[in-house]
Amino acid sequence: MLYLISNVRVELDEPESTVSQRLLRQLKLPARALRSCRCARRAIDARKKSSIHFVCNYEVELNQPLSEPLPAHVRYIEHSSLQPQTAALQTDSHRKHEHVVVIGAGPAGLFAALALAEAGIRVTLLERGRPVETRMRDIGRLRSRGELNPESNVCFGEGGAGTYTDGKLYTRIKHPFLRQVLHTFVRFGGSPEILVDAHPHLGTDKLVRIVRNMRHHLIDLGVDYRFETRVDDLLIADGNVTGVRTAHGEEITASHVVLATGHSARDTFERLQQLGIRMEAKSFAVGVRAEHPQALIDSIQFGSGAAHPKLGAAEYSLTYQAEDRHLGQRGIYSFCMCPGGLIVPSPTEEGAMAVNGMSNAKRAGQWANSGIVVQITPEDLERHGIPAHPLMGIAFQRQLEVATFEAAGHRYAAPTMRLTDFVDGKATGTLAATRFKPEAVAADLHTVLPDWVAKPLAEGFRGFDRKMRGYLTDEANLFGSETRTSSPVRIERNEQMQSINTAGLYPVGEGAGYAGGIVSAAVDGMKAAAAIIGLH
Repeated sequence: MLYLISNVRVELDEPESTVSQRLLRQLKLPARALRSCRCARRAIDARKKSSIHFVCNYEVELNQPLSEPLPAHVRYIEHSSLQPQTAALQTDSHRKHEHVVVIGAGPAGLFAALALAEAGIRVTLLERGRPVETRMRDIGRLRSRGELNPESNVCFGEGGAGTYTDGKLYTRIKHPFLRQVLHTFVRFGGSPEILVDAHPHLGTDKLVRIVRNMRHHLIDLGVDYRFETRVDDLLIADGNVTGVRTAHGEEITASHVVLATGHSARDTFERLQQLGIRMEAKSFAVGVRAEHPQALIDSIQFGSGAAHPKLGAAEYSLTYQAEDRHLGQRGIYSFCMCPGGLIVPSPTEEGAMAVNGMSNAKRAGQWANSGIVVQITPEDLERHGIPAHPLMGIAFQRQLEVATFEAAGHRYAAPTMRLTDFVDGKATGTLAATRFKPEAVAADLHTVLPDWVAKPLAEGFRGFDRKMRGYLTDEANLFGSETRTSSPVRIERNEQMQSINTAGLYPVGEGAGYAGGIVSAAVDGMKAAAAIIGLH
């Protein structure tokens, strides 16, 4: 008999054996009644700094059923959430002649390809960038020499943009595929702890290995897995997609095409617009990346417990609503917070600059960084001179990235400003300590960001400091510019996951406007695979 016991308080140094004994006492059971006791979910409760502890859920397997009625915090469960979920989507043998092209080897594309291939469908996976191993060297050249490869960088390449982040795996979505995605990451090399932690993460170093393992498995399944193969055109006949044309001029026919390009494939969006694929402009966010000493964030969040080894590097998640005469309230929020990480240059186009953040699995770096961004709507852009158009958000992103590049001296460096100087509106030309590469260039970010973005951003920082006292400090720098928070475009699709005006085309993931992170993108890719197989 398997039961889930919720909201169990566990002290930081409390042994698991003590917890299991305590649970048995609460259930009024003898020791012989217990077969196993495992933590199934763990979260840190740091609301009271003098009494930081874990709040956990435990799966308890008993030799006998509990008496009814069960306590409010106890419920019977049929299956453990910690057991592998390996059941593949299945298709009929007569479907195995079908051919699916998947465009993009980010989380949406990889998980779509995996589900389809394991169901016995023939798959060709096309990635414009390079394998993770080569991609790391290209990113290294950008950081060390300021040399950009437009096809292989933080945004383009195997694993997608999510590979070079903190590797966060928590999401607000609810879907049956969610647990399967997490178990798949464990299957290919992720730590089983991601099944337990309330805020699981993998880290870039672990993601690189996991993505490589997934590639080898897909190739073993017979997937035609190609790198440096950009798709420049869709083949369409009578409103149905029939295949793709690559930049090399090769035409590949297919019964279905999964479009999983990621949020930075601007040339792809432009071609889709020319082809008449229905899409619309959507809200997104832009701003800066803030960098603080990790020790400072630890101290703010954990107080005297900051040095405890079980707590690790502290995170934060902050929001603020600024009064706005157009929206009523404009949201300012932290995005992709990377404890113990580093800020990386993330441009994809010549003459333009953007930044992002990443962490390795141990989050052991000296700095904490996070995107701090301001809500942007299509109506905002129209009010500020950008004509209404499905790709108007891309036009604004480009404007901001070009201004960022110019402010850094027309090179792939980051215009940088002390946090306190930005909030005070005074550029002193001095910076706090940083190890950003290739270079942090002292600049006035008020000349980079439009005033209607900079003002609420500064107000948001003041609001953050009221929630996290000490956040507003001259030890922190702001780096321009954070522009790739999400896709500014949504490719319209129906309940069958297909483009509303091009049958057989499945727009998925962040780039299509339907996901907001690694896990939600992976789930979206699996949903497309299920739709193709016929398991809506």
